[in-house]
Amino acid sequence: MTTSKLFLRSIRKNIKLYYLYFFSMIFSISLYYIFATLQHDPSVKEMTDHTSGFSNAFLAAGILLVVIISVFTIYANSIFLRRRSQEIGLYQLIGLSKSWVIRFLVVEQVVLGFGSLLIGIAIGALLSRLFLVVLINLIGLDGVAGLPFSFTATIQTILVFTVLIAITITQIIRLIAQNRLIDLFRAEKQKDPVKKPNNILSGLLALIGVGLIAFGYYVSGIMLDDTETLLMNMGMVLASTILGTYLFFRVSISWIFYQYRKKKNGNLGLKNSLSIAPLMHRMRGNANSLTLITVLSAMTITMVSLAYSLYYSVENDTKLAMPFDFAMVNMEDTTETFMMELDKEEITYEHHPIEALQVNGDIPNINWGEGRTILFFPAEQLQQAGVDVEAPESGEAVYYNSRAMIEGMDNTVGYPKEVELVKGETILLTELVLENIMNVSFFGEQFLVSEETFKAFKVAFAGEEDLLQRFDTIQVENEEERAQASAIYGALPEERLMSDYHSMYQSAFQMNGLFIFVTAFLGLVFLISTGSILYFKQMTEAEQEKQYYKTLRQLGFSEFHLMQGIVRKQFYVFCIPLIIGILHASFALKVGSILVISSIIFPALVGIVIYVAIYLLFAILTISYYRKIVRSVM
Repeated sequence: MTTSKLFLRSIRKNIKLYYLYFFSMIFSISLYYIFATLQHDPSVKEMTDHTSGFSNAFLAAGILLVVIISVFTIYANSIFLRRRSQEIGLYQLIGLSKSWVIRFLVVEQVVLGFGSLLIGIAIGALLSRLFLVVLINLIGLDGVAGLPFSFTATIQTILVFTVLIAITITQIIRLIAQNRLIDLFRAEKQKDPVKKPNNILSGLLALIGVGLIAFGYYVSGIMLDDTETLLMNMGMVLASTILGTYLFFRVSISWIFYQYRKKKNGNLGLKNSLSIAPLMHRMRGNANSLTLITVLSAMTITMVSLAYSLYYSVENDTKLAMPFDFAMVNMEDTTETFMMELDKEEITYEHHPIEALQVNGDIPNINWGEGRTILFFPAEQLQQAGVDVEAPESGEAVYYNSRAMIEGMDNTVGYPKEVELVKGETILLTELVLENIMNVSFFGEQFLVSEETFKAFKVAFAGEEDLLQRFDTIQVENEEERAQASAIYGALPEERLMSDYHSMYQSAFQMNGLFIFVTAFLGLVFLISTGSILYFKQMTEAEQEKQYYKTLRQLGFSEFHLMQGIVRKQFYVFCIPLIIGILHASFALKVGSILVISSIIFPALVGIVIYVAIYLLFAILTISYYRKIVRSVM
């Protein structure tokens, strides 16, 4: 056989066996090219010039994508090289030099790598406009830019992935140069020896692994209590959780399986012999990959679920933070001008002036510092303006703050508490509500009191500087008219104008739309990477166990009996990292929930269900591959 025929046959074989790898590479290259195009294209910048962070978001997404795909490619390439070690050994055994083998494999890698690169760029160029349409719909902008072919994005993509191809070539050279011929023939068959574990040491390490995970969960629950140590606590959570996960896979699972086998006196039966026994043989070698898969799963679930939660809740959260469409303080002339403009455009609205008292005070157990500004609002005036509140009892107040969770406050404990005010006055704070009674853009903590308490304080604090404040609030019911009114409001000459509801909603909607656009596609890359790593590992193990299946079939065991054990094995391999990843993500989402005023349970569950559904497709592919192996042995 000539070298060219050998080369073409090897290319066809690799594409057939590792089609999932090439699909992952092509998809990642296409996505990176699209992100680079959106980052550099002038028309996109012009269309989103009022929304900050678009270019930076695509840049960050591209960097994160390269990091993940680099880890995936290097790891997958090491699996492929190990599986091909006998083939490489045979080339040398028949008299071909190491330099010839290196040249052969390097040329093969260059052809496959740059072939994937060119296909990925071509697909990215074809789909970039479709991705832009999806982005535009997510962020609610009008019109679609042309998005022509980007030379800058092409060069950037080629440079980045050329470096990655060079790294994989280095792996090939190191494998051939550093391994002896006998090592190449033994590499694929290497397994972890099944030794009787030291019960005390193994049990201790297993408990340490679980304890580190539990410690990480505990610290994640209190890490927001002290913002000064936030970064240190985050590092502590990551380190303890990842190390605990590694020990769990490295020691805990093997120890549990060993105890189970000991309880059965070594009589595992066919199903357990095909599921538990292979895992015991290879758990140490698989600990790194299973830890990586668990961490990537947790990252993906957290990222996608949080992004969807923010996007899903943006309207409700903005309403909780901005109860009025427009609000101006001590600006009666500007308010009159604004309403005249609204009347001129025949925009229907409701105007309600609301009084407020501005005083200083301190709340126990809240890290405000001294002399915090407090705004007292009378419940009855807010009710007339359409705010759904109940008047507190005389001498009592309710604290409204939509940012309380972000500011580290707990609305479930510590109430009622007494607030000390200027001139020796006090008031009983009965509860903390996670919403606002006045737009969030105004300075001061918002306290709701009854009209009776308001009038009493008005007399008690007479003479205080800037005591009485007048808020002019305007509500526009029609959505189209609200957008028109927002444009009029933004054109007013007054420099002290605060953000209106529509502007804040549009800004949050666009940024969260961008966030979910980026995280959704990054999450898909992460998911494909984790699923593919497991698939490739199990594919290699299936080839190694092929002779065992042949022996069992010759002994009379049917395909059905063998597949029962294989399916159980895949359940352990795929579901254990998935379950632990979901647990990690659940605690991460609990921390991230402070960014969302509304409940994130429903959107988070949607994100988890979608991830699990796609992830399990790789388990189905793996079982299908095993079925082909079992059928091929007879």
